[in-house]
Amino acid sequence: MCAAITTVSAFVSLGYSVVGLRGPAGAAAGAAMYACTRSFALAAAATVVLFAQSPSWLRAVAFTMVLVQVGDAMIGARLQHRLKTIGPALTAVANLIALVAFSG
Repeated sequence: MCAAITTVSAFVSLGYSVVGLRGPAGAAAGAAMYACTRSFALAAAATVVLFAQSPSWLRAVAFTMVLVQVGDAMIGARLQHRLKTIGPALTAVANLIALVAFSG
């Protein structure tokens, strides 16, 4: 369950970052490209978790995705966008619960 939530979370983040590439220009475009590169790396790491069968790798990637989702929720709150706050916050909580249960 932890690996599934982590992987879905990573690919949702990747999807949003790819969509973010469409609009910006100038410095914002560069920032969007950097965000997309990092999201791709996290999605790749989460995919490895599905095949590697490494509990320590799963814990590391899951914890990283919890941090990413908390950060996304904080950005959503700063933008005063409820959906962009609540969605990542709930994903972070679900991933943290799954991580604790897995590690328990």
